[in-house]
Amino acid sequence: SPGVTAPGRLVLVGTPIGNLGDMTPRAVEALRDADVVACEDTRRTRALLTHAGLSGAGRLRAVHASNEAREAEKIVGEIQKGRVVAYASDAGMPGISDPGARLVRACLDAGLDVEVVPGVSAVLAALVVSGLPADRFCFEGFLPRKGSARRARLDAIASSEQTVVLYEAPGRVDATLGELLAVCGPQRRVAVVRELTKLHEEVVRGDLGSVVEQAGSEARRGEHVVVLEGVTRSAAVDDATLETAVAAAMQDGRSARDASAEVAGALGVSKRRAYDVAVRLRAR
Repeated sequence: SPGVTAPGRLVLVGTPIGNLGDMTPRAVEALRDADVVACEDTRRTRALLTHAGLSGAGRLRAVHASNEAREAEKIVGEIQKGRVVAYASDAGMPGISDPGARLVRACLDAGLDVEVVPGVSAVLAALVVSGLPADRFCFEGFLPRKGSARRARLDAIASSEQTVVLYEAPGRVDATLGELLAVCGPQRRVAVVRELTKLHEEVVRGDLGSVVEQAGSEARRGEHVVVLEGVTRSAAVDDATLETAVAAAMQDGRSARDASAEVAGALGVSKRRAYDVAVRLRAR
């Protein structure tokens, strides 16, 4: 009826991760109809709007990692006044290793409606093209850069029975593959997916040993997704079995670190657990 303000809402909009042909009609409609288009990078989203034949004049609002908490309060106020706010990160689904989660939480805490227009996700695209089991998987995003937090995540990945999907920057992907080789062993299957949906899309599949051996022949470029096979076990490895395997691996004089890495990969236990056993045996 006249004078009644239509309820506002937040609309999360999935956007292409490389190929603009993946822009969905619903995404175009959501961006067209929004009163405010909040986005991670106004330059990228303006280009996307132009491609779709839409105008961003007076509607674009930068909401990125550095200002999301502050801007979320402002957007809540806009929606409470009845405005429709669309949010798009640079590529893919907002909130998946991208800003957006704080904005969603702020709106939900304020009792506001949140909708989603699904789009391409690098996580799922890489998972299904990898050829590895997709019935159960774990998304790790970007690993911690260094220190004990990184070691703990690598150990958890090594012992995971689920397929693991993680993101990595081009300058760090070879080092990360090397660390995965150390904790998982050479036989674990992996797929390294580069430049998904783009002109130079590439998928390298194989075991960790062979993939690491091939790496480094040329400079890495573009976004990378690493999909790692989960460890397979017929039964849980008990302490006695693990100790016997580590002792056997150390018989030829190998270091505790090298022996534990081999056993961890072979038995599907974490490198840390195998290393603790090796150190204990060495001290006897």
